[in-house]
Amino acid sequence: MLQHLVDFDRHLFYAINHGMSNSFFDAVMPWVSNKKNWIPLYILIIAFCLWKYRMWGFAIIIGISLSAGIADFTSASVAKAEVQRLRPCRDPVTAPTDIERVPCGPGYSFPSTHATDHFAMAIFMALIWCKRWRWIWFWAILWAGLISFSRIYVGVHFPLDVFCGAIYGALVGWLVSWIYKKVTAKYHFSV
Repeated sequence: MLQHLVDFDRHLFYAINHGMSNSFFDAVMPWVSNKKNWIPLYILIIAFCLWKYRMWGFAIIIGISLSAGIADFTSASVAKAEVQRLRPCRDPVTAPTDIERVPCGPGYSFPSTHATDHFAMAIFMALIWCKRWRWIWFWAILWAGLISFSRIYVGVHFPLDVFCGAIYGALVGWLVSWIYKKVTAKYHFSV
């Protein structure tokens, strides 16, 4: 059963990495995949939190940071070390046909840390701000989903790595938002 899942994952990877190849994605997806390119958005979120909520903005920033930090540490240092799944660019079955649009990178593949980090932040922010701005769900999921998808397209993660990373990251984001709401409710603060 597990081998069938691995084979399906490899086929789905090939369908995305090869089958969806086009010049637009070739130009955009490596950019989307690079965490450094999202620094202006992170700065904008921090500035918004401080401008809109003043001192309470620090609590939101800490929540976002904790979501990403917990997801990153547990996925990169714990889960990847335990599972030790090779990246598509190193997997003996997929490496010969993998289109690497970014350098392969060190380490293992499962789960995708990009997916865990960004879904943790996206879900945290969506849960914190959804009462005020319902549309945030769409943009938060689109943002995290686009980054996650880009990791498959550029050839460094299998779809299952991304899917499981997204689910795990969403759970971390939910947990941190639940704790955040409990703590801030004691001080009668709400966004």
